Order: sequence, then C-alpha cells, then structure tokens
Amino acid sequence: MRAPGAPPRPPRQDRRPGDGTPTCQGAPRTWWTGPRAVRGVHGAAGAAALGALAWTAWRGVAQPHVALAYGVLIALGEAARRRPAAARDTAPLGSAGTLAYALLGEIGGEPASHGAPQVVAVVLGATLAGAVGRPPALDRLARRVLNAGFAATCFQPLHACGVLGRWPAHSPYYALFLLLLLALTALCDAVVAAVLTRARAGGAYGPVLREELRALPGIGSVIGATGVVMALAVAAAGLWALPVFCLPLLVTQLSLHRYEAVRATRRQTIASLARATEIAGYTPAGHARRVAALGRAVGRELGLSRAELTVVEYAALMHDVGQLSLTEPLPAGATEPLPAEQRRRIAMLGGAVVRQTGVPPEVALVVERQADPYRDQPLTARVVRTVNAYDDYAADPACGPLRALERLRLATAHDHEPRVVEALATVLARGRPAPSGS
Repeated sequence: MRAPGAPPRPPRQDRRPGDGTPTCQGAPRTWWTGPRAVRGVHGAAGAAALGALAWTAWRGVAQPHVALAYGVLIALGEAARRRPAAARDTAPLGSAGTLAYALLGEIGGEPASHGAPQVVAVVLGATLAGAVGRPPALDRLARRVLNAGFAATCFQPLHACGVLGRWPAHSPYYALFLLLLLALTALCDAVVAAVLTRARAGGAYGPVLREELRALPGIGSVIGATGVVMALAVAAAGLWALPVFCLPLLVTQLSLHRYEAVRATRRQTIASLARATEIAGYTPAGHARRVAALGRAVGRELGLSRAELTVVEYAALMHDVGQLSLTEPLPAGATEPLPAEQRRRIAMLGGAVVRQTGVPPEVALVVERQADPYRDQPLTARVVRTVNAYDDYAADPACGPLRALERLRLATAHDHEPRVVEALATVLARGRPAPSGS
C-alpha cells in the first residue's frame, strides 16, 4: 500500500514487441481508436463505392457527356497532386469538382438526371484514373468517397423529387440551400478526418475535432465555395463554365505546392541544425527527434493547435543548440541535472542561435524559456521542457522510464506542470511515438 501523500504510482510498463522499447499499458481503448476505427471508415467507404458501382453498372450512366466532363475535371486535379503531400488538401481542383458534381441539379437550364450512386462511381473512377502510377492514400480516398456520397445523398433525391423545383437555380434561396448543405458536408468530413487522425496519432478526440473545424475557414472554404459556384454556373451556362473555374484552382494548387516545398526545406534545415549537436558529440543520437515526436504527441493530447504543434516540434529539434557553446560535452548530453543558472545560460545562447535561422519567433522564445519555472513559460515551452527532461532521465540506466515519470511528478511544484506530466503519462500508456523520419 502507498503511504498517504505519496505520488501516484506510474502506469505499468511492458515492452513493445520487436524493439525492446518500454511502454506503459492500461490506456482505455474505444471504437474510434486504433486500427478498428481506420478499418471502420475504410469499410464504410468501400461499401459505398461497391454499391455505387453496382447501381451504375445496372442502371447505366445517365448523361454520359456530363459525367465525362466532371470525371476529367476530377482526374486533372488528382493528376496535378504532388507527393509526398503534407498539406491538408493537395488536390483542391479534384475536391471542388467532386462537390460541384454532387450538387449539380441543372445543366444549362436542363435538369440533371444522375443520382447519388453515379456521383460516387464517377468520383471514385476519376480519382483512381488521375492517380495512375501514384495511388492516393487510403484515408484520403475514403474521405473523398464519403464526402461525395454524403453531399449527393442529401441533394440529389430532393432535386429528383422536385422539392427544390420552386427555387430556380438563380434564386438566392437555392444558393443558400447549397451553402447550408456545404456546411453539413464540411462538418461530416471534419468528423471523419478527426476519427482517422485520432486513430493514427492518438490524443483526445475533442481537441482533434476542434483542430479540424478550425482548419475549415482556410483552403476548405475555398474548395467548398468554388464547388457551389461551379454547380450554379453550370446550371446557368452549361458545361462551358467548368474550364473558367479550373484556372483559379489550378493556380491555388500550384501555390500550395510551392508553400509546402518552402515548409519542407525549412524543416530540413532545422533537422540538420539539430543534428549538429549529435555529430559534435554533445547529445545522444536521436535525442532531438525523440523529443520532437513525443512533444507533438503530448501537445496533441493537450489540444494544441496545428501551429502550436509546429512550434513544439521545431523548438524540440533545436532545444540543445546552446550546448555547442560548451567547452566540454555534458554527460549523456543531459541538461536537466545542471544548476538552473547554467541551464538558463545554455537556453539563452540556444535561443540566440535559433533567431538567426528564420523560424517563427515563438520557437526561439520556447528555447530561451527552457530553464524558467513552468508558471513563467508558455504552454509550448512547458511541453518541450517536460518531454526533454523525461528523455534525459529515461536514458539513464540508473533511472529508467518508470522512475523518470515519477521524478517528473515529484517536480510538479516548480519545474513541470502537472497537466503536462499527466498528458505525457497518457501518451506513454498508448506507446511511445516513433521519431519522424526514423
């Protein structure tokens, strides 16, 4: 039995099969975590796709020239996608074309006769055709199929039965209805995306869903609005309106690619700078990458935004750069056992170096505040400080992962925020994340 007032016992640890890495066990598992959630989403998308293909094959393709035009549009957007892709949606043209076809009620004043199953079949076929030689990720393909199916199922039956007939395509009520349907579709996609993200990366579902919803006003709003405008323009002017709307989205897609290239270059520069301390023998190999991976997981558990997670990752990669100013390397590169003044000097020197790299100033601030009491730190700095201390302690054979977590809990009065320590324990209970690029 534990004595009254003793710190809570850390979770039991086992070994991950195959790599000998200790992990804590006992985290609750629900239906939306792990492989079951991924299989559930993929299974739903696969069932919708098979049903749509069977229905279309049995009934035939309605208005094949319209299906071909939208299929070419979606395939063109998919073909223009680049890999590897880090953006939330690297094929905005294909996504907008998907929504436009799902919400298409008229073509040049004539009623459209395709149904929801044909929309799903055309979207699936066009996406796969445009991705020949570089198939899309299953998560992204499943989301697109479910997105198309949801929007088409909500719109096409109402249009076919004449409920929307009292609103002509140029009526403001018709446009408002499409915008409402667009909002519901975006919400559905955010829910599915959050389920997949939580299943892949862990973390609480609420913060992950909030992050997906916060991202909607960005490129998602551009894609959705363009899809609605496409549907309205084709209803008034016919299929000739499609090429007019392709050009702005193609330019947007190229801009996204350039932005992602700049981000990738910046991250490579930061990773190279982080390795300088390892090459010089000041820190153990892989320490910065482990802290970055574990820091992102802890930040996600705490509900940090995507921008804040990027700050945590960059600061974790460069938090030891100040050690290059030392004449002799520290034992095992661990700064946590040092006196506060020496840790503060290393942190300030590291922050000065980080400010010269062109990263956001928030990253340098996190590096500079590593030796401060946690109450004087921003939350991002608290995450990096706690995760770095855990990795330093756990790497010591005399301490180990269990005692490292206990030491962090004993230091929650001054050095480590209790909420961050408990988030770290939760992440470890699910299994320590693999470092990026490992």
